[in-house]
Amino acid sequence: MRFLHFLARLVGWLLTPLIAWAASFFGAWAGAAAAAASVEGANLSLGVTIMGGAAAGVGATMLWMRLLRRSPQLREALAVTAEGIPVAALEEGAETSPPNEVQP
Repeated sequence: MRFLHFLARLVGWLLTPLIAWAASFFGAWAGAAAAAASVEGANLSLGVTIMGGAAAGVGATMLWMRLLRRSPQLREALAVTAEGIPVAALEEGAETSPPNEVQP
């Protein structure tokens, strides 16, 4: 049971890059389709495809992060902070970081 809980959280943590990847793929496809219909130069078509993919990927990531910030239930289920950082990583970093010492 503990393994399934860990696996569910791992999949949840991987949702952000998966969503961004899927959106960028769709954006690149849409950009290529639009460029094929209206643009005559190969370099310009490639640029439209790249810009479509980048815009869709960044947009999807921004929307996903907004959803994480506004949904405490989702953050709790995925065990992440409002910034999308896994809580386990923060706890591990706090254990390994040395205390701040004041130098004379």
